[in-house]
Amino acid sequence: MASGDSKIKAGYIWMNGRFVPQEEATTSVLSHALHYGTSVFEGIRAYETERGPAVFRLKEHVDRLFASAKALLLEIPYSKEEIEQAILEIIKKNGWKSCYIRPLAWFGDHSLGVNPLPNNPAEVMIATWEWGAYLGEEAVRKGARLITSSWRRFPGDVMPGKAKIGGNYVNSALAKMEALKAGADEAILLDAQGFVAEGSGENLFYVKDGVIYALETSVTLPGITRDSVIRIARDLGYRVEIAHRVTRDVLYAADEVFMTGTAAEVTPVSYIDHRPIGAGQAGEITMRLRQVYLEAATGRRPEYADWLTYVA
Repeated sequence: MASGDSKIKAGYIWMNGRFVPQEEATTSVLSHALHYGTSVFEGIRAYETERGPAVFRLKEHVDRLFASAKALLLEIPYSKEEIEQAILEIIKKNGWKSCYIRPLAWFGDHSLGVNPLPNNPAEVMIATWEWGAYLGEEAVRKGARLITSSWRRFPGDVMPGKAKIGGNYVNSALAKMEALKAGADEAILLDAQGFVAEGSGENLFYVKDGVIYALETSVTLPGITRDSVIRIARDLGYRVEIAHRVTRDVLYAADEVFMTGTAAEVTPVSYIDHRPIGAGQAGEITMRLRQVYLEAATGRRPEYADWLTYVA
């Protein structure tokens, strides 16, 4: 992603059915979503392969976009197939070999009462840009440093946490900013009862005595990357268990901890709350899972070929 004063360079953006240059892909400052967070989005990646760029688990991501919209009572004025096709077309038009993909749908600018219905039309855009390791290459090599945020993850009766709704991510942004200002790479959020929920935008796993534990998703987003890694781990012969009601000290005592997400991919964790995890570096099992995950995403694992949708 762009840093400093530089803008994200997205080239053309698909905006309400048209391809427009980034500078012309604008929306009203009176859009309901800008004032109240009433938007839904997805994070998707396309990877370079020998057959050209391929989108990783496109159908599952678009399905989740529409599920999020349903939770928000936002009617996307395009079919799933139209959104999938638009994603492939915008990647091709921009000439990306690999890229991050951000579909976004939101309530427009016809009224600004808290209730967005029934008059606010839904608008949709799809942007793409080059994005490397989310937490930086050093975090991948050495393991990310995490701290537990003072902000709790909201429970399911406060916000629809299974949906990727824009307003939900104020919670994540506060935790992330707190972590960075404290000198860490990422935050861990606890749930309302004090159990580990997730990172600011990632699912969490830990490894103990050769067993891989995936933290439950009772209040968090059931990640598509998380699902992929569980399948890969079991295919590699690892035992994978779903871990319920995990406290921080369980992670402190783990042999390895790692995070998964579209942006984070598979990122090892080396320290949590200033305590080394295992040897205080990227773990062997984590890096094996990361290797196979990236091989799958780049078309080098035929057993996962159904996860890829090729652009050309």
